[in-house]
Parts: sequence; C-alpha cells; structure tokens
Amino acid sequence: MHDHAPSGIRGAGNRRLLAISLGITATVMVVQVVGAILSGSLALLADAVHMFTDAAALVIALVASTVAARPANDRRTYGYQRAEVFGALVNGVILLVLAAGIAVEGIRRLIDPGEVEVAGTLMLVVAAVGLVANAISLWLLSAAQKRSINVRGAYLEVLGDLLGSAAVIVAAIVIVTTGWLPADAIASLAIAAMILPRAVGLLREVVSVLAQSAPPGVHVQEIRAHLREAPGVVGVHDVHVWQLTRGAPVFTAHVVVDDAVLSERRSGELLTELQACLADHFDVEHSTFQLEPSGHTESERHA
Repeated sequence: MHDHAPSGIRGAGNRRLLAISLGITATVMVVQVVGAILSGSLALLADAVHMFTDAAALVIALVASTVAARPANDRRTYGYQRAEVFGALVNGVILLVLAAGIAVEGIRRLIDPGEVEVAGTLMLVVAAVGLVANAISLWLLSAAQKRSINVRGAYLEVLGDLLGSAAVIVAAIVIVTTGWLPADAIASLAIAAMILPRAVGLLREVVSVLAQSAPPGVHVQEIRAHLREAPGVVGVHDVHVWQLTRGAPVFTAHVVVDDAVLSERRSGELLTELQACLADHFDVEHSTFQLEPSGHTESERHA
C-alpha cells in the first residue's frame, strides 16, 4: 500500500488551509450571531461563541506559523514566538467570560423562562449551516492535521464545534416538533460546558509557559541522567528547561567534563554530541551548554 499525498485544495500549504478554514468559521459565526438575535435562541448564540473559539484557535495557529518564520534580532533575541502565548491568554480570558455569561443566562431561562420565544425553524436552518461549514473545514484539514501538530490543534477545535452544532440541531428539532423551549437553554448549557474546560486548559498552559515551567512530559532528572552517559561528562547541574511557546522548548545546563576533554580540545565534539542527544531523544532543538573543568568551584556550589 502507498500513502498518496492529497491532491487539490486539501494538498495546499498549512497556512492556506488554515486561512480558508478561518474564513469559513468567521463567516458562519456572524451568520449564527444574526440567527441567534432573530430567532431568540440562546443555544445558537452559545454555538457562535463556540465558533469564536475555533476562529481564535485558527488565528493563533496562523500567527504561530507566520511569526515563527520571522528571524530574531538584537531586541527580540528569541524572535516573536511568544506572540502566540499572549494571543492565547487573551483568547482564554474572553472564552471564560462568554461561557460564564451563557451559563448564567441558560440557568435563568430554565428557572424563569418568562416571555422568551424561540423560532425553532430558523434556529434549525442556521444550525444546519454551521454543521455543514464545520464538516467542510474538517475535510479541508483532515490530511494536513496528520503531518502538523499546529493544524491538528485547529482540526480538533473545529471537530468540537461540529458537536456543538449537532447539539443545537437536536434542540431545534425538539422545539419544532414539541414546542418545548427549555431544550434551547439545555443545549446552551451543554455548549458552555464544552467551552469552559478548553478555556481553563488554555489558561493553564499559558501560565505554565509564562512561569517558565518545564514542558509537559519533560523530566529533568531523566535528561540529566542521559547527558551524564556521554563520554567525558563527569556531572550535570544548573539544568533549566522551559518553553518559548507550545512546541518550542529551550534547554540550558552546566556540564562538568573530564580534564582530558579540554586538554585534548574535544569540547566541540562533546557539544555536538550533547545537542544531538537532546534533539534526538527529547525533541529539544535549542540548547546551550556551559562546559566546566572537574575542579571548577561553581559546580560544587550548585551540584
């Protein structure tokens, strides 16, 4: 069997696919907001907010792929990769506020529906448009998401919104066939429940990056032990590993080496081996090592 590359529009570059998906998502989001106002459906408004999360995720993915290509300079020595983190921070805060507002209004409608009227047919039509649009975006991203973690994240966001549109369709069918209006509020609460964990998870990841915590799944003790196995390495201390943004880890360490490594001028060879070790085994491309002779007093202070 052969793995053939996708042809046509699905074989386009990642940025183009993300841009097309963003255009579809943003357009349908506006349609859903208008539909929510005209139909009185809180679930449609919640789904529009859900679409906003997808649009924001696609924007962040586009920014990440564009900004990452910009070179570092004397002012931005690490480049502009942190732009993605600050965008995610703004996105997470907005999501929390909107999801909380939808949840409060949904509960209020369940407790005291008052004179609220929901146009079930219009709600159904608009939700169906959203479902189709999300299905198209999924189809566009289905091939690229297998080879890019950036596109994979956007793909999962769109998949989640497709489920939200399906929930609105179910609620609309209930309203059209039975006239039971609480179905709209229940669907809006279900969508808010899908948004909140994503917002909290996003903010947690942002805090982890800004606090310069070790990336998830990275174990400093394991890296230290691995580096110590290199020929000529006596000890490793002052190990620091953090992320500039998701998928861009940075590593620094002081490496105590045997005196022969320095006297025989093998430091360059050892540095190449250590950096290759991190890149091959721990997927760390940016690493900095300070080599120290075994008698260096600083190693004793920070061992």
